[in-house]
Amino acid sequence: MATLPQDFLFGTATASYQVEGAVTEGGRGRSVWDDFCDRPGAIRDGSSGTVACDHYHRYADDIALMKELGADAYRFSIAWPRIQPDGTGPANAEGLAFYDRLVDGLLEAGITPAATLFHWDLPSALEAGGGWLVRETALRFAEYAAIVAGHLGDRVRMWMPVNEPVIVTLLGYATGVHAPGRTLMLDAMPVAHHLLLGHGLAVQALRAAGAGSVGCAHNHTPVWPGSDDPADRGAADVYDVLHNRLFADPVLLGSYPSGMADGMPGPVAEDLAIISAPLDFFGFNYYRPTRVGAVDGPAARAAGGAGPADLELSGLPALPFAMLPIEGYPRTGFGWPVVPEGLHEQLLILRDRYGDRLPPVFVTENGCAHAGGPGPDGKVHDPERITYLESHLDAVARAREDGVDVRGYFCWSLLDNFEWAEGYTQRFGLVHVDYDTLRRTPKDSFAWFAQRIRETHRGG
Repeated sequence: MATLPQDFLFGTATASYQVEGAVTEGGRGRSVWDDFCDRPGAIRDGSSGTVACDHYHRYADDIALMKELGADAYRFSIAWPRIQPDGTGPANAEGLAFYDRLVDGLLEAGITPAATLFHWDLPSALEAGGGWLVRETALRFAEYAAIVAGHLGDRVRMWMPVNEPVIVTLLGYATGVHAPGRTLMLDAMPVAHHLLLGHGLAVQALRAAGAGSVGCAHNHTPVWPGSDDPADRGAADVYDVLHNRLFADPVLLGSYPSGMADGMPGPVAEDLAIISAPLDFFGFNYYRPTRVGAVDGPAARAAGGAGPADLELSGLPALPFAMLPIEGYPRTGFGWPVVPEGLHEQLLILRDRYGDRLPPVFVTENGCAHAGGPGPDGKVHDPERITYLESHLDAVARAREDGVDVRGYFCWSLLDNFEWAEGYTQRFGLVHVDYDTLRRTPKDSFAWFAQRIRETHRGG
């Protein structure tokens, strides 16, 4: 069996709106997710992140859990509306002070702070002015990045400006499944460019402030054609461009895939020079592969339409592909197929597609949702998550043997939390959270992951 090196970095991850709560405390402004949760029917269980895991007040307890886990790093996101309540202007001192406490606590525990600047909680005032559809938001993001980097850059060791720009573009602005809930379909493409520009401008601001390691946190999926039929293969290629290459090519190659630049707001050439600033690492989030066919192709006819796990994109009209189910694999609580081979495949795709333009790689998110709480013995038994983590870490180890310079892995997530449009119906955590009492109970997977970290660092 492939093994990981002793210096391999093991981390866990969360996002501000999903865990912090305290949405009206400490001078925090409103975000698009506060607004979205107020819409009837937007969230499956009618909930919100108003309290979430109360990490804002319980961060010290959560750091203690990370220390018990043996985590080398903690990837968290900074809530833009805590720093600039309206997305502009001077910093909110109380917001900065919270992240001071968090970062200092991590360092005291021997845990590397890894910060994401934008994990989807855009200040509401900026959305009212056009959100990521307008260039102004990217410029405001650069100012925000400069504030945070100037304050925390001496202590935060890893930086990721934007989390999963593809999800913000497709689910937030194209289909409306996520906040801000716009349904612009293909007219959402300027969002992709402005998110990428915001990334590039934030990289500049971070470098100017003397920040250390700067990378990204994209979402990638290997795309499988529904059949060998040319129509299905062509549809898969289109989806690969939209989901993967539209966001990685500008960052790593300084260019859009063929023809995509023509539909982007300008000045495209000047922006691409900013977007493609060299990175210290390439971070990506992996959950599953995607199977795609032509809308009227043989695979779609055989499957009877879109797969249940991919309905978030099935509302996109006039696109030359259909999302198809992937059969023959175990499934998570979300209904997603568990395919560790897909993580290995995606790592090799990055290696082969980008060559020497690809910096060292970190898996910045990987994990699975499974239901379950404490049993009669008071413990949370989650064997499915243990199997998932073991198989995906083995996939990373095999990719390293195949020449991919993968240096770390962040498990999603430390805590059960607010799972966006699914509310509290999906549990990704290594730690169970009772949402009534906010009691934390480490699951069996927590103990397993802790043991895997210890064994790796010992060289066992």
